[in-house]
Amino acid sequence: MMNLPNVDLDLLERPTLDKVQAKELQHPPRILLLYGSNRDRSYSRLALQEAGRVLEYFGAEVKIFHPKGLPLPEDAD
Repeated sequence: MMNLPNVDLDLLERPTLDKVQAKELQHPPRILLLYGSNRDRSYSRLALQEAGRVLEYFGAEVKIFHPKGLPLPEDAD
C-alpha cells in the first residue's frame, strides 16, 4: 500500500466500475471555454472559437468566457 500520511483513507473512496458508469444525461454536455488574451487578433481566441464550433457540431452546449475588462498582465488596451 502507498504511504499517504496526509490523507484520511476512510474518506478516500476508490472508484469501481459501478460508480463510474455514465447515467442517461438530461441535457447535452456543457463546456466552458476560456482564453486569456485581450488582443484584437488573439490566435488563442480564434483557436478556441474553432474548438467551440467543433464541440457544438458534436452536440455540446458551449459557452466562451471573454476576459475583456479583467486585469491581465501585458493587457492590450
